Amino acid sequence: MFIDEYVSAVVLPIRGKILLVDDQVVNIKILHQLLNDDYDIHMARNGVQAIDMCKKIQPDIILLDIEMPTLSGFDVCKRLKADPLTQDVVIIFVTGHFDEEKEVKGFQLGAVDFIHKPINPVITKARIKNQFTLKCQSDLLRKIALLDGLTGVANRRKFEESYPQSWLYCVRAKQPISIIMLDIDYFKRYNDHYGHSQGDTCLRSVAQAISSRVNRPYDLVARFGGEEFICVLPDTDYDGALFVTQQIVDSIIALKIPHQGSDVMGFVTISAGLASVNPSQDMDLQTLVETADKQLYRAKENGRNRVEAINMDSIL
Repeated sequence: MFIDEYVSAVVLPIRGKILLVDDQVVNIKILHQLLNDDYDIHMARNGVQAIDMCKKIQPDIILLDIEMPTLSGFDVCKRLKADPLTQDVVIIFVTGHFDEEKEVKGFQLGAVDFIHKPINPVITKARIKNQFTLKCQSDLLRKIALLDGLTGVANRRKFEESYPQSWLYCVRAKQPISIIMLDIDYFKRYNDHYGHSQGDTCLRSVAQAISSRVNRPYDLVARFGGEEFICVLPDTDYDGALFVTQQIVDSIIALKIPHQGSDVMGFVTISAGLASVNPSQDMDLQTLVETADKQLYRAKENGRNRVEAINMDSIL
């Protein structure tokens, strides 16, 4: 199974990323000196800066002072936990006062621990190490849960989780987004002729070929179901997405996987539907997926092993 191979190959990161947030420089210096040998350290002097940096660097842990002007540590925590991009970051509050009510509030907001000033080096390093280890384990389990166990690409759950985030990013940044729907031609005949074991091997090869053409860090390739795949290409306009889609179709032919049951050719082929748009706040993000699916249906109707595509900006 692919999952077993994945787990055995995973190596936890040697150094985590920690964001120190405090309006007092001396406190940042103390923590920086204590943790710099073991972690990559980033610093912020106020809550607004902390939220901005958290989105950019995606730290593993935030050491967050409670008492700060403008935005308190509690305000920062609440905003980070409400944002899908930052909700999984580990937050440890740092405070100069023991207050049971504040600790209860911090835990309710999503913090995992409290560190009290003056800083005890041994206790502080132990608590941070424990939380970093737990986060690494949690991240690994999460990645496994969002992988398709057969092909190694993302599963549909991952698509349904990440697509709205990509959509919102493109709305805010005023950037285009493209969806590619893909379906292996006559795959049922392939399974019937060669057997399901060989069918699984075929699916893995096709998934790897698609991933080799859709490989930017923020792109997504997911198994949508059966022999269907979906690709999300943020910040990609119609022309760029059309080029990528044609590359995918050509790469599947280049695999030269024999397929005697195909009416297209003697090798495995794939049909593709593409839809691109410059999204806006009033648009339904599912419309783009539905439009790409309609283009895929057209590709099948028009002979398969081809791309059918539409730029939705031209019809809106």
